[in-house]
Amino acid sequence: MNGEKSVGSAALAGESLIIWELTARTLLPGTPVPSIDLLMSDSRSPDQRLAMLADWLATLDSPKTRPESLRPASADASFRRYFRIDAADGSTLIAMDAPPPQEDVRPFVQVAELFGATGVTVPQVLAQDVERGFLLLSDLGTTTYLNQLNADTAHKLYIDAIDALVLLQAQSKPGQLPVYDRELLQRELMLFPEWYLGKHLKATLDDKQKADLDKVFEILLANNLAQPQVYVHRDYHSRNLMVLDKGNPGILDFQDAVYGPITYDLVSLLRDAYIQWDEEMVLDWAIRYWERARRAGLPVSHDIDAFYRDFEFMGLQRHLKVLGIFARLYHRDGKDGYLNDIPLVMAYTRKTAYRYKEFAPLVKLLDTLDEQRTSVGFTF
Repeated sequence: MNGEKSVGSAALAGESLIIWELTARTLLPGTPVPSIDLLMSDSRSPDQRLAMLADWLATLDSPKTRPESLRPASADASFRRYFRIDAADGSTLIAMDAPPPQEDVRPFVQVAELFGATGVTVPQVLAQDVERGFLLLSDLGTTTYLNQLNADTAHKLYIDAIDALVLLQAQSKPGQLPVYDRELLQRELMLFPEWYLGKHLKATLDDKQKADLDKVFEILLANNLAQPQVYVHRDYHSRNLMVLDKGNPGILDFQDAVYGPITYDLVSLLRDAYIQWDEEMVLDWAIRYWERARRAGLPVSHDIDAFYRDFEFMGLQRHLKVLGIFARLYHRDGKDGYLNDIPLVMAYTRKTAYRYKEFAPLVKLLDTLDEQRTSVGFTF
């Protein structure tokens, strides 16, 4: 037993060190990095942390809340948890539990202030306990874009989201957010061979396949890094956009924001992993964004074909990353719900790769792996 405990502690220490390094890298410029001892200090169970959260809420003089009314508000792919709570004035608020060492609430607080100053609608931070990872936020309601989107509502909702995105991007300034640099873009791409191909498909690539995939990655990285740089939400899609009566959309889950390629958030919005639209509609919305971006003075290409090519190349980077993330959520974190979304993301990947000769090696690799899986599947 002592040996098992020792190994477990070593693993926790190693994981916490990695988390500390990532935290140090992704905090806003000029933000102090927490000590690794602080990040490793809280290993309480979810029930214990919920009790701590309720106790903290009870100490707040403003706004006054009713801790006994805490109930789950939404699920999250990370370690963060969200609870809805009744306020003394009859309204509802959102309490966030972001347990150290896995999470750090400071990027959320800082990006909420940065984005809110641009005029887009984000939750207001009403109270915070940074050390323990608790936030109290204004409530943007219960209706996500995903809940509301249909053939009748889609155009209005997407135009609202595009207008908000242009408003946000038009006020971008360097030095305010971590840079979406080559290292981060490449690390995201590597999730695809590690988790989707290796863990999920159990595929082992030969030297030529590895080299071909590396060439595809280099083409994507060269395009992504050459694009104009703006504020990037990184998950600007139907599950993180809320339908509001005023100030639509409400924008959530922005704590990982960076300064990076201008087409990234448009790809997240229009090539959504959770809902699909006809290519003609996607192209129409992309053109409407392009027109608005040019009027706002954003540095998009003056040629719509060149802009759409950037959109597609950025999309392929994101699709490959998301395949890796969804596979990791299942194989590492035990969250199987994302497996249902893999076919749509793979469809996006294939359609984009088929359209450009530069990505023929990727198409060949995917075809080969599909053939191998079919062959294995029919061998008895």
